[in-house]
Amino acid sequence: MSITTDRKTELVKEFATKEGDTGSPEVQVAILSERIGNLTEHLKTHKKDFHSRRGLLMMVGQRRRLLDYLKGKKVVRYEDLIKRLGLRR
Repeated sequence: MSITTDRKTELVKEFATKEGDTGSPEVQVAILSERIGNLTEHLKTHKKDFHSRRGLLMMVGQRRRLLDYLKGKKVVRYEDLIKRLGLRR
């Protein structure tokens, strides 16, 4: 259900805007998207796990806020990130 250290490092390298960048919105959204995907798969088999469902909804809200922030600052970076992650919006 959680993300491995190797996968997290991989995502940081892929979405970082510069060397050593771990806090940019792009990296944070990529990590959240990975965690959301893992939790979605978990909830497909465990339909009554409402505690995890609440955590999923909180993560989706956090990702939405980060994407709104990025869209307000740099629209080009927002559109590029949406395309790279394959998100609908």
